[in-house]
Amino acid sequence: MNPIDLAAWERDGYTVVRGFFGAAEIAALGEAAERVRDEARAHGRNFRHGNLYYTVIEDAAGAPQVPMAQWPSYAHPALEAVRRDPRFAALLEPLLGRDIKQIINQLHWKNPGTRGDFAWHQDSRFRRPERHYRNLATSYVQTGLAIDPHTRASGAMRFIPGSHRAGPLALDTNSQVLGGAMEDAALIAAGLRAEDAVDLELAPGDLALWNPYLVHGSGTNTADHRRRLYINGYVRAEDCDRGEWAFRGGQPAPLTGEPALVHFEALHERRARTIPRGGRSRAQLRRGASASGRRTPRPRGSSSASRHSA
Repeated sequence: MNPIDLAAWERDGYTVVRGFFGAAEIAALGEAAERVRDEARAHGRNFRHGNLYYTVIEDAAGAPQVPMAQWPSYAHPALEAVRRDPRFAALLEPLLGRDIKQIINQLHWKNPGTRGDFAWHQDSRFRRPERHYRNLATSYVQTGLAIDPHTRASGAMRFIPGSHRAGPLALDTNSQVLGGAMEDAALIAAGLRAEDAVDLELAPGDLALWNPYLVHGSGTNTADHRRRLYINGYVRAEDCDRGEWAFRGGQPAPLTGEPALVHFEALHERRARTIPRGGRSRAQLRRGASASGRRTPRPRGSSSASRHSA
């Protein structure tokens, strides 16, 4: 396995491990991603069940499109297996140690010509409440596993190398990140230069890692193929009071018991609508049913959970 380039990580705030997963593994991951997308589209609108959240928007023709799913691992064993693959434990140990939690589990889709831009931002803006997320600069690693080719034409992420060293920046944190354009004015106001941006080009199976203070965004997919990314964000366990376990003592920690509080503040207030792991079939999930079989209302509007990174 290729090790992390620690020099690039410290200097640039990101690094890439080429060929982290093989072709057959990525094909299986892609199939799982499409099952998630089909479930989300069947709802026809935004849908939440505990930490699981589907973002559903309409395309120009009024058909439902899915730019993002949060915590699909609760319902899909193939995604659950990837997020706690032992290769991640070995790769992250030099940065985070052997006891690692997870606070981000997302799938992102960008179909050609559809909405899916991400405005310039730092992932640190989503680490709230601050008291629960400590030592952001050294205790958190965001990872993105490419399912399809990521090029500038397909809307690959764009990074500002070295921007992580400035810590939190005065980017426009009042704007919506998902669906927002990368405006040069936002970089200039924060003392950065648009001409310093680089394209994060990835082949299927490549893994990118980046710091939560790294400024990044992404543009529209103008290629003739979709662009999918599986994002998993990890944290040194002692520096975070929230999140699901990924690795304990370097060993994979499966999702068991009640869902942990991550970003959805009302999780325990609305326990009747959380996901009892293993307590529902996929058919019930598609129908929006609870573990008892009762139909769960589908909320409209935007998610209060984090929306970022790809």
